[in-house]
Amino acid sequence: MNQSASGFLLIGLFSLLCACTLFESSAEKVSQQQLLERMAAQEEMLILDVRTPGEYSEGYIGNAINIDHREIEERLAEITAFKNKPVIVYCYSGMRAGMVEAKLIEHGFTQVQHLDGDWSAWQDAGLASTKPK
Repeated sequence: MNQSASGFLLIGLFSLLCACTLFESSAEKVSQQQLLERMAAQEEMLILDVRTPGEYSEGYIGNAINIDHREIEERLAEITAFKNKPVIVYCYSGMRAGMVEAKLIEHGFTQVQHLDGDWSAWQDAGLASTKPK
């Protein structure tokens, strides 16, 4: 690889890293183990899967509800009962969840949390998932 191509590759990687950090929110991280414990204790919380309906149909965590990240603003009324309760958000790898978390916080949700590792880590760990009927 010549020096020019290496430079473009580094600039591209740097841009990608910067773009990902733009979508990080101030949401607290929740580990897989913590979420499993909270689910077992039947804690009142909302598990919010912000992947596409197609991704969701392939499997999701526990009793997560699906609101596509692109529709969150239009569908906030569906989840306002959780405005002051824990809302654990995940997507496939974190970027879409970060965007939604920022929106939820902007709209006054007070206990927005992020599932550390998102769906990809959940699957990699071989943890239980549900499929729609």
